[in-house]
Amino acid sequence: MLVTYFGHSCFQVKTGGKTILFDPYITDNPLAAAIDALSLNPDYIFISHAHNDHIADVLKIAKRSNAMVVANWEIYLWAKRQGLENLHSMNIGGNWNFDFGKVKMVNAAHSSSFADGSYGGHPVGYYFECEEGNFYYAGDTALHYDMKLLGKHLEIDFAFLPIGNNYTMGVEDALIASKYIKCDKVIGMHYDTEEDIKIDHEKATAIFGYQDKKLILMKIGEETDIK
Repeated sequence: MLVTYFGHSCFQVKTGGKTILFDPYITDNPLAAAIDALSLNPDYIFISHAHNDHIADVLKIAKRSNAMVVANWEIYLWAKRQGLENLHSMNIGGNWNFDFGKVKMVNAAHSSSFADGSYGGHPVGYYFECEEGNFYYAGDTALHYDMKLLGKHLEIDFAFLPIGNNYTMGVEDALIASKYIKCDKVIGMHYDTEEDIKIDHEKATAIFGYQDKKLILMKIGEETDIK
């Protein structure tokens, strides 16, 4: 399963012959200046919540690529008002069979509003069951006890977890989350983009390593095969 990092919480996953993009925030991210958002050609765009640092590029990428945008009901309605037509809405606890695999929308503990302050619906994460493996994209979230349910009932080969602290859980809570979801391989996200979410990379990887878990901190533009 090929994973590419475009900065902040924006990742691309290729699986089942499809390209899936998460939370596109590229153009406004100075750390991702080398990435051309309009060069991306996803089949799907999954959105975790309505904050600008997760939806800033979704409209222009979706309009150019005709990617299906998947989100909660409130973001679905917003995207529809912006002229997008290839959309699929979900809500927490539901799952849907796509042509690459099955996706379940799960809870996240955060806030969610559009740039104008209007309500963006409840923030979410996603659990993917694909032929090449299963993974969890947590979105922006604090550590929460629902994660134990994921670990009890679902098999997770790797997970995207926020680690930047301040606005989301930090490294220590992400380690606890990895134990809740029973996953030893974590890809860090939502860190370093701003001064107040910068992390010590060496210390972060060591904290996970002490517990025999692997924290992967990808470079922007890097592609890696997650097995």
